[in-house]
Amino acid sequence: MLTRNITKLPGVFQTEPVLQYYLILRGKCGYLWIKRGLDILISLLLLLILSPLLLLTALLVKCTSRGPVFYRQERVGKNGKSFWILKFRTMVKNADHMGAPITVGNRDSRITVIGHVLRASRIDEFPQFINVLKGDMSIIGARPEVPRYVREYTPEMYATLLLAPGMTGAASIVYRQESELLADQKNPENYYIQEILPKKMAINLKYLKSISFFTDAKLILKSLACVFQ
Repeated sequence: MLTRNITKLPGVFQTEPVLQYYLILRGKCGYLWIKRGLDILISLLLLLILSPLLLLTALLVKCTSRGPVFYRQERVGKNGKSFWILKFRTMVKNADHMGAPITVGNRDSRITVIGHVLRASRIDEFPQFINVLKGDMSIIGARPEVPRYVREYTPEMYATLLLAPGMTGAASIVYRQESELLADQKNPENYYIQEILPKKMAINLKYLKSISFFTDAKLILKSLACVFQ
C-alpha cells in the first residue's frame, strides 16, 4: 500500500522525480490494496504447502555446516525503513564480515556445498514469505538493497522505495545470472554499483509505471519458469 501523505516521508522522497511516481501510484491505490491481500493469501498457502521442503532444507543447512539455519541481513524497504530479510544460510558463518555484500559466481569461497544448490534452485529465498506476511516485502517488486548500495541511489531511484520491495520482479528475472556477470570483473562491487545497479533500477522504475494485476501475474509466471530452468 502507498503512504497517504508523501510529506511525512524522509527528505529524500521530497523531490520532483519521486513525486511523479507517487502520483502515478496514487492512481493505482485500489490495486495496491488487492496486491497486499494476495501477498498474504499466497504466502500463507505456500508456507503450508512447502513446509515439508522447508523443514528438510533447515535440517540440511544445520547438519552440513556450522552456524544458524537462517541468515538475516539488513535491507532498506518501504519508505526507506530498514528491515531484516530472511534466507536459508548458504554461506559459512560470519560470511558478511569476510567480503562484499554481493556474491561473485561459483568462485565465492564463502558459499557452502548445500548453499550452491539452494541458490541455484532459489530455495534459499523461500523464508522471505515470512517477510511478506509481516508486510516488509511483497511477492513482486524491486529487490531490496543493503544500505550501502541505497546510498548510491539517484533522486529518481528513491521512488522504488515508495512500495514494499519484492521477492522477485522484472529486474530479478533479467539479472538472474548476476553473480556470473560479476565473476568476470576485476572489481565486482564497483561494477555492480556503476553498471548493474543503474540498469536494474531503470527496470524497477518502469515497473512502477505499469504495475497492475496482469503485470504481476506475468512476472510470477516468468519467475517460476526461471526456477524450473
